[in-house]
Amino acid sequence: MGNESINWDKLGFDYIKTDKRFIQTFKDGEWQAGTLTEDNVLHISEGSTALHYGQQCFEGLKAYRCKDGSINLFRPDQNAARMQRSCARLLMPHVSTEDFIDACKQVVKANERFIPPYGSGGALYLRPFVIGTGDNIGVRTAPEFIFSVFAIPVGAYFKGGLVPHNFQISTFDRAAPQGTGAAKVGGNYAASLMPGSEAKKAGFADAISLDPMT
Repeated sequence: MGNESINWDKLGFDYIKTDKRFIQTFKDGEWQAGTLTEDNVLHISEGSTALHYGQQCFEGLKAYRCKDGSINLFRPDQNAARMQRSCARLLMPHVSTEDFIDACKQVVKANERFIPPYGSGGALYLRPFVIGTGDNIGVRTAPEFIFSVFAIPVGAYFKGGLVPHNFQISTFDRAAPQGTGAAKVGGNYAASLMPGSEAKKAGFADAISLDPMT
């Protein structure tokens, strides 16, 4: 079944609710069985460490429709490995490479009608993430966790193709030496919001953060 309501040529990078997403919980020291769900709202404790202390990480990868009609994921094993490193840095239980890829495949299959056609420049973007949940208030690792993967159809990242853009060198540091810069965690991106906003107000495409050591 197709999705005639989507204009593939005008896709950007915006949230679009798709049919299903994968969700799995870590409780009592182990990952429970995961499942696909139509519910796109997470129900978590107000004391979740992800909300207060930034104990969370995420990934981003794409599924492409090929010329022969097949669907390919681009190097999902590398995304799994990076998420495992991010989880280790923030004392979160890691998701095995096999389970990570299986969850991604389930989400792609369940949302196949949202994959842009070959030649459109679009793809199905997957957002896997792990967040600390459960009742907690102190600065410590969470008692429970959620691993989830959702998908949205997206267009080409650079509209109009790869053309030159002007960037502003930021005076802010995005990551500190020996900090979490090597991990794909939300706090790194939150720190980039102000520099990016100021750069765009000044007429630049975005801000570039240089090595904080130099």
